[in-house]
Amino acid sequence: MNRFNRPRLITFEDPAYLRHVEAMKLQRANQRAIRPPSQRDLFGGEVETLLRAALAQRFQVSERRIVEYEERRGRNWQRKYRELDAAIVEGQARVHVFEIKASRRAAALHRALRQLRETQSILKLAFPTVCLTVIVVDTGMLTFQERAELAGDADAPAYLPQTLEEALAEHPDVRRVTALNELTAFPADVELVVLSLDEMIQLADGKPLSLDWDNDEAEEPAEEPARPSTPLYSSIEDEVEESPFAAALRRASTDKPKR
Repeated sequence: MNRFNRPRLITFEDPAYLRHVEAMKLQRANQRAIRPPSQRDLFGGEVETLLRAALAQRFQVSERRIVEYEERRGRNWQRKYRELDAAIVEGQARVHVFEIKASRRAAALHRALRQLRETQSILKLAFPTVCLTVIVVDTGMLTFQERAELAGDADAPAYLPQTLEEALAEHPDVRRVTALNELTAFPADVELVVLSLDEMIQLADGKPLSLDWDNDEAEEPAEEPARPSTPLYSSIEDEVEESPFAAALRRASTDKPKR
């Protein structure tokens, strides 16, 4: 039994999508206030904007980066929307989807690939070929050496997070490239490029970035560690993820999405 049905790629100006955004705004107005975005939230949006512009210099990225589709809920179908970070569309033959993550946890790679593969399963109902690329901005992921030092500390947590290399080893179908300009359009394998914070600052070329993360961390509530899949580290996502509904509400708070 199909979970998804009737996908199509649309722009931000599509009338049905605009009605959806207005309904989200109204629903938000009737709910309790959503917490203001943190510095890391803001930085994530800035990263998407910068990288989308960088991709547009190399590829013919499409304005059609909203996926409208139906998802089965019991016996009923519910219309939904999801925003792609960037996309290249070639007629009705193939589409290339980009997922952008800025994170200090290697779990972001697992999350990005899970989201991309679900998007792929939706779009394959409309396009014979759906290609995938992940761009990760590393904002402080542990290296092997740092994790070894943490493990040796008297106050070390019971379970240690993965390194990016360990996370990548769980996805043999992903091919890592070393630089943004090495990404290809419609790759045969899932491509991954990891960028450093310094590279993002250089790409911003003097534009201000939200980098005051210390205050964010001071306000974070203490969390119980996620249950690990192995005794040495946890590959389960240990980073709070914004739900698609909350993300849509946050995006709907502006009159028009940024390009």
